Amino acid sequence: MHTQNYIHQHRERFLQELCDFLRIPSVSTQPQHAADVQKAAQFVQQKLLSAGCDQSILITTKKYPLCYAEKIIDPKLPTILVYGHYDVQPIAPAHLWTHPPFEPIIRDGKIYARGASDDKGQLYLQIKAIETMIANHCLPCNVKFLVEGEEESGSESIIQFLSEKKNQDLVQADIILISDTTLLAKDLPSISISTRGITYVELTLTTAKRDLHSGLYGGAVANPIQTLCHIISQLKDPLHKITIPGFYDNVQTLSQSARNVIQAAPFDTDAFQTSIGALAVGEVGYTTPERVGARPALDINGIWGGYIEAGAKTVLPAQAHAKFSIRLVPNQTIEEIEHKLCQYLHHLTPTWAKLDINIHSGGGNAIFFDHQQKCFQAASLAFAEVWGNQPFWTRGGGSLPVITQFKEKLGLDCVLMGFGLPSDAVHAPDEHFHLDHFFKGMTTVIAFYQHFVRSTS
Repeated sequence: MHTQNYIHQHRERFLQELCDFLRIPSVSTQPQHAADVQKAAQFVQQKLLSAGCDQSILITTKKYPLCYAEKIIDPKLPTILVYGHYDVQPIAPAHLWTHPPFEPIIRDGKIYARGASDDKGQLYLQIKAIETMIANHCLPCNVKFLVEGEEESGSESIIQFLSEKKNQDLVQADIILISDTTLLAKDLPSISISTRGITYVELTLTTAKRDLHSGLYGGAVANPIQTLCHIISQLKDPLHKITIPGFYDNVQTLSQSARNVIQAAPFDTDAFQTSIGALAVGEVGYTTPERVGARPALDINGIWGGYIEAGAKTVLPAQAHAKFSIRLVPNQTIEEIEHKLCQYLHHLTPTWAKLDINIHSGGGNAIFFDHQQKCFQAASLAFAEVWGNQPFWTRGGGSLPVITQFKEKLGLDCVLMGFGLPSDAVHAPDEHFHLDHFFKGMTTVIAFYQHFVRSTS
């Protein structure tokens, strides 16, 4: 009760601080925002100190700093490591935002800004939960924070950090808690027990040494855009199955028990289609939740080349470009899939064209957690206590490559206790976060700490 009173008493301050955080345009993928990303790191460092952590430091990396903080109340007690990220996605397309993306606005019970849901709002509720417990002398265990600034650009620095033994010792804990995922729906709690892996690829196809006049050369030489489109079109068949030879070799058959867990979570196809303005289509033989959470996917993220400005320019371009992502499922590895992909792309490329393949860093493998573990059952009890409903177990379609690193380097599982919604427009214009989820999230996190410590005693 004391914690609830504290949250209510400091509600406006918490919101103002979150707005201050959201005003920082910490876009890690864009060099012009380098100083802003540094500023966001300093913001997190200071807020962790003011929350009551014993220490909060910035760890220098080759790019953006990691923020490490800790509150150790008794070395004999369990330790929870909280992970999050302070960087955000680019705002493009900027003209589709209803309000400036780095000028937070509260409307209809939601806060609108880039990073509101991914991940500043969710990270900040974790910080405020710790502040609340420390202020009310009810933090039941030790807590550590490890917050990065490159999640949206590959997580290279934190991966390097976790490869060193001294750093592994520094952040060692009993479990990792992450709020960077979504619930099934508003007031319908769920806990994700898996994430898909990812590899990200960029292609450049060259057919000439310079752009050509389409009147003088059209019909006599190859068009790289058409050629690249033809190559890409062969990566999937009409049944939406990926055609890369050997792609499904290590994909496990989805068992009936696994399908039952997925199907237990309510899903409204009509509502899904209405919310995004698109039909639910995909690999034949699987439901939409199964396609998203338990099957691999290949999606073109962008394609360009030639003249795209206003008016006409009769040019036959020398190059065409495309970017696409492949989402992986357990037992597939990025090394295996990238090798098979490169072989297949070169096989599809005509001899008179040159294909350059750039595989971006920061990919990672899929991961699956056993929800029967005590930490997941503690999370379930916390949701049931605060939300009044038992959470459903879901499989996440997104990717958090750092989770694989936590498992491989620290031997720890991650409880994905997210409070966003699929409708939060993450990575899109008008991103937002429901304020009741922001505050209920704090309360749920506090309840999780209590249940987790009880489960380990």
